[in-house]
Amino acid sequence: MKHFITTADFDQQTLQQMLDLANQFKQGKSSDILKNKSVALLFFNPSLRTRTTFEIGTWQLGGHAIVLEPGKSAWPLEFELGNKMDATAEEHVIEAAKVLSRFCDLICIRAFPKFENWEYDRQDKIIQSFAQYATVPVINMETITHPCQELAHMQMIQEKLGTPKKKKYLLTWTYHPKPLNTAVANSSLLISTKFGMDVTLLCPTEEYLLDERYLNIAKENVAQYGGSFQVTHDIKQAYQDADVVYAKSWGALPYFGHWEPEKQIRDRYQHFIVDEEKMGLTNNAIFSHCLPLRRNIKATDGVMDADYCAAIDEAENRLHAQKGMMQYLLENQ
Repeated sequence: MKHFITTADFDQQTLQQMLDLANQFKQGKSSDILKNKSVALLFFNPSLRTRTTFEIGTWQLGGHAIVLEPGKSAWPLEFELGNKMDATAEEHVIEAAKVLSRFCDLICIRAFPKFENWEYDRQDKIIQSFAQYATVPVINMETITHPCQELAHMQMIQEKLGTPKKKKYLLTWTYHPKPLNTAVANSSLLISTKFGMDVTLLCPTEEYLLDERYLNIAKENVAQYGGSFQVTHDIKQAYQDADVVYAKSWGALPYFGHWEPEKQIRDRYQHFIVDEEKMGLTNNAIFSHCLPLRRNIKATDGVMDADYCAAIDEAENRLHAQKGMMQYLLENQ
């Protein structure tokens, strides 16, 4: 049984199969692979694009989506073994995953880190627990990675640039008044290096480097698929001749759980905003972002409203890419 928890579990050829299906769906392909089937969507965190596209995508594939919010519209869950459940949790993930597997054909999980202890959060315990105890495929709707966003992102890149191999790809950190999840940034590195791009990670200081696990996977992808990977703190060098600029905010991992001193550092780098001057250094690059985006904080109005901004195209692709991924999973169990 295959789960879709991280694209690191799939080779380029398999991911391309999902993307090819996504393109077919975008061009009007229909499928009833979920006819008389159901999909459980568990949201531990809020959503706009993810919930909308999974509900619509499930319906378009002939199925029914049931939305559950543990701790709100569903019982709060326990994830540790051996704990005496005398706090808020009413049910253990063991029973929840097994019962949902009897009702549903796919289980999808959205569960962000708690931003208190990265060594704990990086275990991705919520989705990994569901994957351990479920007897149907489990899909990641964003935890410490965001593989669905990855697929939509690469679909957009291929639409705009054709073959991505050896194209210059910039993942740039941008300012945000709050420390945010690293999931989309992790996923950006995974998918761009998996498809052989020349990848640059731009961040203010070494404190803003992503988890070593994802840096190492990026290097492994380069060795396997070609392309290159480098880290820089030099804005001008990073933007020079880029073909794709992808922006994301994230908090510095060394400050996980004690964010006050990190904010003092983060506030010094508001000039990392994506603006027209920086985009002018590129090779007429595409700009994109996973959304939501705070205008004139992460990117200027001029960038967001430019013809080269593909954020809306990428957001649309969430629907098609997720349908392609679900079709692949159900056909290859």
